[in-house]
Amino acid sequence: MQLDFPFIWEAFKEILTALPLTLLLTFVPLVVGFLIGLGVALARIYRTPGVYHVANGYVSFVRGTPIVMHIMLIYFGLPLLLDTLSKRYDWTFNINSVPITIFVLIALSLSAGAYLSEIIRSGIVAVPSGQMEAGYSVGMTKFQVMTRIILPQALAQSIPNLTNIVVGFLQASSIAFLVSVKEITGTAQIVASSNLKFLEAFIAAGLLYWGVTIIIELAASLIDRKATAYNRGGIG
Repeated sequence: MQLDFPFIWEAFKEILTALPLTLLLTFVPLVVGFLIGLGVALARIYRTPGVYHVANGYVSFVRGTPIVMHIMLIYFGLPLLLDTLSKRYDWTFNINSVPITIFVLIALSLSAGAYLSEIIRSGIVAVPSGQMEAGYSVGMTKFQVMTRIILPQALAQSIPNLTNIVVGFLQASSIAFLVSVKEITGTAQIVASSNLKFLEAFIAAGLLYWGVTIIIELAASLIDRKATAYNRGGIG
């Protein structure tokens, strides 16, 4: 067996066409998950009545089960639920018209929400309580203190962990191929099967994942320097 280097380049170009979908499956869940995670983190920190235990259960379940299971539960369970509701309430909604990608995005968003909630919560808790008291002393409301003082510092401290989550969900997007979504790994599998050159195709896919990861890490490093400039007494 001999490695076909020219084919690696050909496979890379073909697999590159799946990059936009992979980025969609990575960043949309992270944005939605951040909003979910922020709400869950605040509910757990302030022990919001009626929500606290639900938030704890949600985080525990999602973090205690694999992402592939979340995708399967949403992919098979959500259509069943919607079909049942549709028949009961005489909706004209057709579940078959919903793209598979939507189910994957929902599953990944719920997964991201649980993981991000822990990162946000730990970041908020790490900010000294005196910061909040100082905000109250100058007449700020709880909302103003949280948005202007606590959250900026919490997120700045959490950038390394947030970077890990971004890279992790870039790789987790490959699971979508199990439900026939043709992202990078799925496209690599198709290219490999069509040409019977599996090693070359997956080398190309690996290089693409690696390249995107390097870009994410460089961007995160730049953001980290800017966000934590106050710790160095100036703007970097």
